[in-house]
Amino acid sequence: MSETKATRLEREITGSAVSSDLQAVASGGAEVATLTLAHPPLNLFDQAMLDALIADIAELSARPPRALLLRAEGKVVSGGVDVHVFDGLSIEQGAELWRTLFAQIIHPLEALPCPVIFAAHGLTLTAAFEIALACDLILAAPKAKFGLVETVVGLTPSMGGPQRLAERAGSGRAREFVMTGDLYDAATMAEWGVVNGVHDDVDAAARELTHRLAHGPTRAHAATKRIIEAWRSGGVAHADSVTPEVSGALFATEDLHGAVRSFLEVGPGKASYTGR
Repeated sequence: MSETKATRLEREITGSAVSSDLQAVASGGAEVATLTLAHPPLNLFDQAMLDALIADIAELSARPPRALLLRAEGKVVSGGVDVHVFDGLSIEQGAELWRTLFAQIIHPLEALPCPVIFAAHGLTLTAAFEIALACDLILAAPKAKFGLVETVVGLTPSMGGPQRLAERAGSGRAREFVMTGDLYDAATMAEWGVVNGVHDDVDAAARELTHRLAHGPTRAHAATKRIIEAWRSGGVAHADSVTPEVSGALFATEDLHGAVRSFLEVGPGKASYTGR
């Protein structure tokens, strides 16, 4: 692994920077985490990048914030995967690579009990886009371009990209996107329903949205994610079957109690939330 870590994980409480070893959040503070790809010049997904992401996501899973922003610094979000990662792998080694990346990056990222926002300011290829598709919301700059170009080395995207793209854009679009290996701009991705918003200053827009969601009813956001995950795995009937228990548990939260009282006393939109 390189001397300089390939990612940077920062935590912030209501605008104040805090160290990553923070053990507790002040009452009422909304902790936001920002995970930045910082592996110049192209933020390639080599072993150093993968190891850094695995470590950061493990830390986030152990101590989740109230919202997470994924972003990148540099000219591009990522130029893709360092092909050396694939060189010489056997069938079983290739399969184990994908098992590891699902188990240690994609699935724990999706399981975080808080909103997760991805900001794409430029070219976003292969693994970076697959990670974006595992996030809750994707924002993009007008100049951002997206691609799953694994066909150039005889692969198909294998960190969940095809199926998550199909979920957002439809299976026909996913086949087109993957089989052609073409690049698609932010406007097209927004039209397809893959990107949630296109912003001239995507970093500022993403930070604003992350902070807004961090100050919301965090336990309710986590319940929303669980219900949608149930739909993804088993359809509407399965989601319906888990909703009473998942949503019912919210009646034990301080946030629901306080928001109901606030609504009854001063009307809607005045409640504040602590995430408890």
